[in-house]
Amino acid sequence: MAREAHILLETAYASGGGRVPDFERWWSALSSDTEYAPDLCFPVRDRDGALAGFAQCWTSGFVKDLAVHPDRQRHGLGSTLLLHIFHVFRARGAQTVALKVEADNRGAREFYQRLDMSPAI
Repeated sequence: MAREAHILLETAYASGGGRVPDFERWWSALSSDTEYAPDLCFPVRDRDGALAGFAQCWTSGFVKDLAVHPDRQRHGLGSTLLLHIFHVFRARGAQTVALKVEADNRGAREFYQRLDMSPAI
């Protein structure tokens, strides 16, 4: 599923808000990172089996990547995925969940604010 997830990240980030290196560099860096855990990768498939959303988190409670296919945005998938991540980290004993967002990615910032997330100071 790694290649499929990489394609979704490229597609979702194509209109701005993030970057993903080519597959080989992305997968090598991801899979060799000490915070990588396969059970913290969250794929969401649509009824046809296509990857509609994907999130990958670090063991420290950090959301490294969260993407929803542009055709599937604004239907609650991103919110559901992020709320699931919060639940998973709460069960793991995490006190907080963090992520980074590009300063000029207004849509993402508004999305996170709707979920009562706020910038860390």
